[in-house]
Amino acid sequence: MAEENYSVLNPNQFAINEAWIAFKLNDAPIRTGEDGDFNVIALMDAGSCFILGSEFVSAGSAEPSQLESKRLLKTGQSHKDELPKKLIIPTDQNAELLTKEAERLGIVVTRIPESELTVYLDEAREGFQEHVSGGRAH
Repeated sequence: MAEENYSVLNPNQFAINEAWIAFKLNDAPIRTGEDGDFNVIALMDAGSCFILGSEFVSAGSAEPSQLESKRLLKTGQSHKDELPKKLIIPTDQNAELLTKEAERLGIVVTRIPESELTVYLDEAREGFQEHVSGGRAH
């Protein structure tokens, strides 16, 4: 796992599928009546800002499980039938199992402060929040 010094990252620094970013998409846990509360871990291509996939993780869990980590990376891989060279994860996010799974697949994992990922995260989270709130009354 590498700690690198970056300024704020932006998409023009990456080719498509060169690097993915794994991050928590929601601000507050999503409540469901039957299954409890969840956090959503999203996987985004750093070059295109395309959301490759997401996993709903129990809000009671500190991080995605090994199975959830495998599913998230497999979903990302299914888009172009290849894995990225690098996976970027915010330093304040628990992701030990996701890191281990990515490294097992030969992906270099880089942990950087979330503040350096604002170009990616802010818009994705805003869009997700609108989607979850329905954007309008139903």
